[in-house]
Amino acid sequence: MIRNGKSPAKSAAPKRLTLAVRSGLQFPVGRVRSQLQRGNYADRVMIGSAVFLSAVLEYLVAEVLELAGNAARDNRKQRIIPRHLQLAIRNDEELTRLIPNVTISEGGVLPFIHQELLPEKSRGKKKAGSNHSEDL
Repeated sequence: MIRNGKSPAKSAAPKRLTLAVRSGLQFPVGRVRSQLQRGNYADRVMIGSAVFLSAVLEYLVAEVLELAGNAARDNRKQRIIPRHLQLAIRNDEELTRLIPNVTISEGGVLPFIHQELLPEKSRGKKKAGSNHSEDL
């Protein structure tokens, strides 16, 4: 029976699942694969390599975002800014080794004051009862 000029309802075809959904990832596996193919790294690219690379990228982004979120929370901010990314990456030894020479725009520098520039009190307490004449 045809209603409103439409053909009878067809049986619902199963929905197509993306490679990212099938592999349980958030990063787009198909896009990573096409970038690998377009990059002339090899003549052929297996889909497993795109899945693996997507998983690695997703892990790295999650790690950086977690550390940057912690830095933002430490500064009592709700939004992650480039400064928080810089602090997160430079305070983590493994991430610093991964990208040592990368400049993050608007990231600033790590806070560091040389020990000799600090006031006497904060350098370390001297022995109680010591005279300056004994030191000479």
